[in-house]
Amino acid sequence: AFQGQISPYFKQSHTCFMEAVRGFVQRSLVPIAASQELSGDYPMKETQQELGQKGLMVSRMGPGPWFSQVAELGIEIPGGVAPAEFDYFHEMIAHQEVGRLGHPGFIDSCGAGFLISAPAIFHFCSNEVRHQIGGPLLRGDKWSSLAISEPFAGSDVASIKTTAELTPDGKHFIVNGVKKWITEGAYADYFVTAVRTGGAGAKGISLLLIERGEGMETKQIKTTYSTCAGTSLVILSDVKVPVGNLMGKQNDGFRLIMYNFNHERWMIVNSLLGQVRAAITDAFLWAKQRKVFGKALIDQPVIRNKLASSVAAMESVQSYNEALTYDMANSREGPVGTRLAGPIAMLKYQTTRTAWKVADDTVQILGGRGITRTGMGAKVEGLKNFAKYAAVYGGSEEIMADLAIKQALRDFPTRSRL
Repeated sequence: AFQGQISPYFKQSHTCFMEAVRGFVQRSLVPIAASQELSGDYPMKETQQELGQKGLMVSRMGPGPWFSQVAELGIEIPGGVAPAEFDYFHEMIAHQEVGRLGHPGFIDSCGAGFLISAPAIFHFCSNEVRHQIGGPLLRGDKWSSLAISEPFAGSDVASIKTTAELTPDGKHFIVNGVKKWITEGAYADYFVTAVRTGGAGAKGISLLLIERGEGMETKQIKTTYSTCAGTSLVILSDVKVPVGNLMGKQNDGFRLIMYNFNHERWMIVNSLLGQVRAAITDAFLWAKQRKVFGKALIDQPVIRNKLASSVAAMESVQSYNEALTYDMANSREGPVGTRLAGPIAMLKYQTTRTAWKVADDTVQILGGRGITRTGMGAKVEGLKNFAKYAAVYGGSEEIMADLAIKQALRDFPTRSRL
């Protein structure tokens, strides 16, 4: 559909939306993306506010109650799409268009941590908290991140060790612990944080909204992509949090985290697919212009085979993605229902496997440029790094594959035989 093919999923509003988002990305993000990826500087407040006011934050949060505040806050939806008309295909387009920037650290600095935490604030915080910080978040005046992972608990969320103990007067929680690999944590104002308020395992976990303040320290972690994404260590030392910042019910946090995961994984898929498409585009352009042994690189059969193989793999995953997105858009529970947990996990698994294959092919086509952070091969080099990044965060490939098969087994007829 992105090349003009007839699609049962995309309508005129999606085309208008795509053109508007692409225009915004070209005007406001392309001029700063490469330099910020290299410098590692955190995003400017003006960029965050522009993302908010021009509807790039609310659009990438997807359909939800936040759209009821758009008109009041003066937020523009790209392409003039009405809030009632906005669906998961509009959101898909937004993620992929931003992903096509091809600079993964910069892409994640434009809201990767925000987009997996702000929806939880709207879904699970009290009316008072939502009223207080909802508007500033949507406008980009304030920023949030998701603080789940710890040095000793990644995909195994039920093993977190960060504690939250009630004060004797019952008015506050005192939080102690360490969170690690928190995307955008270095500059977030609010942290949706998994804490242990009860016994061991999943049934003792709660979610707290913690505002940056006394007792909290964040430290930059240097990973395989740019520091501009603010991936951080979050150290919590006797942090005092009002009980009113409890999200949902005490000791019910694990369920809320799982509720949030489906959409997060689908979001990762679409950002990654945008980056895959950008890398293939640059590899194709390079193969046409590069001369090797007296003729264009694309005249070599082995190069055409690599391009064909990568395109076929990408478009296959995109077709799977569109079918699953249609299911999300038309299911009563949307992406958060338990039925879609397995299919979304399988989609993420297949997308990250495909991205690694495409990264391999495109690096070989670009050669030395494909392992250089600047210049013509920068987007290919970025994909090479981010493919493995995406295969780990939001749930590792192994966990995704296992979850998908376990869910299938739950509904498998017990008496079935070959």
